[in-house]
Amino acid sequence: MDKLNKKQDALDYHSKGRPGKIQVLPTKPTNTQRDLTLAYSPGVAEPCLRIADNKEDVYKYTAKGNLVAVISNGTAVLGLGNIGPEAGKPVMEGKGLLFKIFADIDVFDLELDVTNVDEFVKVVKALEPTFGGVNLEDIKAPECFEIERRLREEMAIPVMHDDQHGTAIISSAALLNACELQGKRLDAVKIVVSGAGAAAISCSRLYVSLGVPKENIVMIDRSGVIRSDRETLDTLKAEFATTRDLHTLDEAVVGADVFIGLSAADTFSPEALLTMAENPIVFAMANPNPEIAYDLAVATRSDIIMATGRSDYPNQVNNVLGFPYIFRGAMDVRATTINEEMKIAAVRALAELAKKNVPESVVQAYSLDNLKFGKDYIIPKPMDPRLIATVSSAVAKAAMESGVAREVITDWDAYSQLLSQRLGGEDPLLRNMTAKAKANPKRVVFAEAEQFKILKAAQIVKEEGIAVPILLGNRKRINEVINEYALDLQDVTIIDPDEEREKKQAYARFLYEKRQRKGVTMTTARGMMRSRNYFGACMVEFGEADAMVSGLTHDYGSTLRAGLHVVGTAPGVNRVAGMYGMLTKKGPVFFADTTVNINPTVDELVDITVLVDSVVRKLNIRPRIALLSYSNFGSAEGKTPEKMAAAAQVLHEKYPHITVDGDLQANFATNASMLKENFGFSMLNGNPANTLIFPNLESGNIAYKLLQELGEAEALGPILLGLNKPIHILQMASSVREIVNMTTIAVVDAQSKDAAEHEPMI
Repeated sequence: MDKLNKKQDALDYHSKGRPGKIQVLPTKPTNTQRDLTLAYSPGVAEPCLRIADNKEDVYKYTAKGNLVAVISNGTAVLGLGNIGPEAGKPVMEGKGLLFKIFADIDVFDLELDVTNVDEFVKVVKALEPTFGGVNLEDIKAPECFEIERRLREEMAIPVMHDDQHGTAIISSAALLNACELQGKRLDAVKIVVSGAGAAAISCSRLYVSLGVPKENIVMIDRSGVIRSDRETLDTLKAEFATTRDLHTLDEAVVGADVFIGLSAADTFSPEALLTMAENPIVFAMANPNPEIAYDLAVATRSDIIMATGRSDYPNQVNNVLGFPYIFRGAMDVRATTINEEMKIAAVRALAELAKKNVPESVVQAYSLDNLKFGKDYIIPKPMDPRLIATVSSAVAKAAMESGVAREVITDWDAYSQLLSQRLGGEDPLLRNMTAKAKANPKRVVFAEAEQFKILKAAQIVKEEGIAVPILLGNRKRINEVINEYALDLQDVTIIDPDEEREKKQAYARFLYEKRQRKGVTMTTARGMMRSRNYFGACMVEFGEADAMVSGLTHDYGSTLRAGLHVVGTAPGVNRVAGMYGMLTKKGPVFFADTTVNINPTVDELVDITVLVDSVVRKLNIRPRIALLSYSNFGSAEGKTPEKMAAAAQVLHEKYPHITVDGDLQANFATNASMLKENFGFSMLNGNPANTLIFPNLESGNIAYKLLQELGEAEALGPILLGLNKPIHILQMASSVREIVNMTTIAVVDAQSKDAAEHEPMI
């Protein structure tokens, strides 16, 4: 049932709402008749005529320069084999999604019902006027080699078969650094390659380009070692056929320095690993399960450097480290091809990046104390924000130096800055928080565990390794829902308060002693323990859970009161506040207060701003805070602008380290050019605000909900600020995704508390 349930999750993900994973959106205004006449007829004639006079102007007037075709015939899809072009389409859409989120490259995926090499090449070649680059995907060997070779020769745009070259480029970067750490020279290492498909051939070719002698590579397929005396030997395998008297994998690895696995799970034994040379390098890259399990390999050899294709172990060889940035750099200089020099430039850029000081944001995203070049860090992490600027710049330079670039970049600093600004910050923020949570998952008690949405979210955070869920509620009802929906939660702890008489008594005694001078009697405290919110909050207070998530079926105020009564506010905090992170196309923008303080005073606005500034900083974002009003620096009279201006003045005097200004209208606060042109004196220094403080709850709540619905921004929150321990409150009727996001926030908050005792992140 568990496998069936997961399959249904995948089907639902792809089918619900708008089917598929990608869509096309206009990039120009289309609201008026004038817009439409410019976009189509008669306005479109002018750029058409310009392009007719000079074909290169197609890059100036159309999307060609930022458009890649992801093309497949479905003959070698993932681990699924020859399933056909229609069945391969979800994979191609997924590849398009990765191009967009990691390198801001637009994609049309094209699934061709063609298996003949000549026909395939003819179709793709005819598409050259449309695209700035072609990413070939999931085409079986040996046809993929011939298709790529011919298209590269016959087309004047970048063409790359990522299945061949992606793994080759990333593993080559890892190999360079692993050899350096293990004291091995590339021109002397002995390599055994398990597998003889497209990736294995391309990896071996690139290793040779980097300096590994071809005769030092032994390749193995299903029939054993590929020997030069084999009777049936195709030209591709013949390239790496050995004359040595070897027949099996176990024979080949004796004394070998490097094992490259591109075959199948559990094909490399610990006994064989023990026969390798000192300080062995093992890249077991079969997915989802490697040729030898990571834990088994490192337990077998303490001197090993190990890499896999998995994200849950160090040194993941992940193609996403390469293809988005390689195409980005190639297309930005309008390269006519992706040549060997460009691939090697990507290899060396990745290898060098791993040796540089890692930004704190990356270290924190993986919940590590430190991350530095060494056995467990030989290639960059996929979410390193420096990848786009580092790899794309290196590829672009190599294209120019090797003579295949048609455009020249002269200001590399400006180009690097432009690359870094391409992606905005919304997805990286959420991805980084998720990675941070997964690196050190915490126990999260769900106080409304009888609800399907809560249980579904609990299953997701458990499967993803985000949190260790604890289910609070009626045991029988929880199990009924689990069984009804076939959820994989059988091994998750269930706490039924009705079965916990001693705990309820201890919790009630604690609450009575804490609030006896605030009208709480022992009888009242016992009654409060019937509330799951109070019981769950006490679990957090007593250290039996690290965080609590609740609010799906209760009003915000009642859940908040339980948190305030049980865990209280953090030291030095005068009041709690609520904040949303709005994940917009221009990056994250934080809204406060949106959930707690109805009409804050000047002093309360100051407290809220200080709280928000601290939290945004701990999300590795430098806050630029605007105190919003209907006025710009006193341009209109009224209590609201006066209040916001007074709060700004206090903040300038008492907290000079905070970048804040007001009163400001929202459009001026978020538009850098308008702000600089009209109010050059502003403390925001002409930069747009990324953190907005509203004059009252009403305006903040309306604003974030409008942006969420009309601006299609994802809302991350509400994030409760100022409690002494992690208690986080859902909005009523939250979606499963919103519950998962809130759980992620709760885990990161709990991690922060572990790191700083009574200084919670949130």
